Amino acid sequence: MKKVLSLLLAVMMIFSLAACAKGPEKTPDEGKTQGGETPAAEGKTYTAALLLNGTLGDKSFFDSANSGLQELKDELGADKFDFEVNQMGATPADEPKWEPTLLEYCESGKYDVIIVGTYQMIDALENASEQFPDQKFIFFDETYDFENRVNNHNIYNTLYKQNEVSFLVGAAAAMMTTDGDLKNIDPSNKVIGFLGGMENPIINDFLVGYIQGAKTVEPDIKVQIGYVGNFYDSAAGKEIALAQYQSGGADVGYNVAGAAGLGQIEAAVDTDKYAFGVDSDQAALMPEKAHVIPTSALKNVGNSIYQAISLDMEGKLEYGKAESFGFAEGGVEIVKDAHYEEMLPEEIRSKIDELEQKIISGEIVVDSALGKTTEEIQAVKDSVK
Repeated sequence: MKKVLSLLLAVMMIFSLAACAKGPEKTPDEGKTQGGETPAAEGKTYTAALLLNGTLGDKSFFDSANSGLQELKDELGADKFDFEVNQMGATPADEPKWEPTLLEYCESGKYDVIIVGTYQMIDALENASEQFPDQKFIFFDETYDFENRVNNHNIYNTLYKQNEVSFLVGAAAAMMTTDGDLKNIDPSNKVIGFLGGMENPIINDFLVGYIQGAKTVEPDIKVQIGYVGNFYDSAAGKEIALAQYQSGGADVGYNVAGAAGLGQIEAAVDTDKYAFGVDSDQAALMPEKAHVIPTSALKNVGNSIYQAISLDMEGKLEYGKAESFGFAEGGVEIVKDAHYEEMLPEEIRSKIDELEQKIISGEIVVDSALGKTTEEIQAVKDSVK
């Protein structure tokens, strides 16, 4: 992990000169961050708060964010860095407390940085940013529109090229579903599945990359597409996935639904099918189900938060801007370990390596849902019906 972190640190320092979203002009005082705060004073404990509009234990997205903070604490020691996690819950009954909780944390003045993520927190973040212009925020996994929203230059926005990593998953899934040598695969049935949490630009970005990757290796591929409607209901996720496997004909699925996506993995176990993991190494986290998980697509949420705070502690993190990380920057990856080698034939693995290098070199440009209209995204879906 440290090699990846070192790469990310170098890349973030290089890319600090060019934001993915328009940022503020640098001030003459180079000893200050764009958030207006000086770097952490010598001997002072830098303190972060991670506010989750969900819970830990999703073996996915939020666990990854937490792990990055824990890694930093373990490395630096609690006397130099400490953090608090507030699990605000993900159900409709929990939503009304998200913004008040964020404002309470801001009002306390106890935290050098407050970390929130996902599109569901954008409005609350904007309000908090406006009311507390001296509080610094890290916002992950959704675009903060600095040009059209309040921008007090106290938000750092970290994004991931989930379309790139999903391209590889789609290619692998399409190759698997036509490989008669794999157990429980019907090679005559070119169908794969996709389970999203809620239909939003980020989840559809996963989907668009997944479809492009699948069609690159198997132009006639069909994709069963379903959305749970939330990121916590694993029972509903399982029901949708079972339908994709049993009546839809999918041999292989891809869960992009947080804790709800765990239902697809359960469905794969029950039907002797396959399900790609997401956001954390789900085969390692669920060894009893690893036999149905070929590998997992990672957005290195924890790594990016680790690096952002490391830079902020040195006064080098630029606020009021967004940065996006893909394969080239170490921001996304698929797990390639002994389990992956055991699950997937060498021919498939070699093709995945080839495609990854073509993405890094720019030979393959992966399509994105970001910026597409509803009609354009529907056309992508219709292409694999």
